[in-house]
Amino acid sequence: MIKPSSLGDIIHGLQVAESIRLQLDGAQIDWVARDIFAPMVEACDTVSRVLPFYRGGGFGAFGQLIADIRDVDYDWVLDMQGLARSGVMAACSKTPRKHRIGRSDAREGSALACGVKAKLPPGDAPHAVDILREFMSVMGLENQLLGALTFSDPHHALPELPNGYYLLFPGSRRAEKEWPGFLELTELLLGDGETVVWGGDVSAEGNAHWPSDRFFNLTAQTALDVLPMMIASAKVTVCNDSGPMHLAAAMGRPVIGIFGPTPPERYGPYPLSAPSNRVVRAPEGELSLLRSDTVLAEIQS
Repeated sequence: MIKPSSLGDIIHGLQVAESIRLQLDGAQIDWVARDIFAPMVEACDTVSRVLPFYRGGGFGAFGQLIADIRDVDYDWVLDMQGLARSGVMAACSKTPRKHRIGRSDAREGSALACGVKAKLPPGDAPHAVDILREFMSVMGLENQLLGALTFSDPHHALPELPNGYYLLFPGSRRAEKEWPGFLELTELLLGDGETVVWGGDVSAEGNAHWPSDRFFNLTAQTALDVLPMMIASAKVTVCNDSGPMHLAAAMGRPVIGIFGPTPPERYGPYPLSAPSNRVVRAPEGELSLLRSDTVLAEIQS
């Protein structure tokens, strides 16, 4: 499986990989992932081996990756990224071209590396998971998701947290997807006597007066491989449109995704029909118009 980035896209690919693993007895799934995401993929029980891709590591690092790919006679190579680099990785494998699967919407000439393409699902804007599910059809497998993702103990230490907390991720990779109401939502939850944990790789400032025994700010201190354990112990995870939202959904844990300009039908927690996956949409797509008591009501429903 070649899906080096980003976090949400990797989670989508892992959901498909788990369904492949459950349908192919004794399957070993190796994964090419960017070095910053490798710890997360390594912790996932679906994957047997991670081949790190060091972006910016130069020809030496890339050459080592190609050597690692050629070390194994893979039955299938799935290029889920569909870009020039991933196409080179697929082309350099020992796998016959007819067993190299690429995306129908591949770019940068990467489609030339693969002998067969996974068709796009019907509709103008299919969900990212639905696009990747089509790889299973090419392999002659059932095109359906089977089982939630599970994770082994992380390499990094898991922070000591009390039981029964609400896990909030105030950040996002894009500013236009960040809801400004997490401070007020935290105030409301703490006022109700709840415990709140903030996580994520983007630093966020809380309130110095919040009770230290019920508020834990772990932003910019959260290693990727500890996220699954934090999510597994949370009552509910509340996120912007971001990687942790997709992770919680893939684990089958209760999650609320907050959406403004991006359509949840295409980017929401998958599948949207699952009772544990909920979405709060901002009025007119403007996150600044979404009230914190509206989100609180969804949390408490």
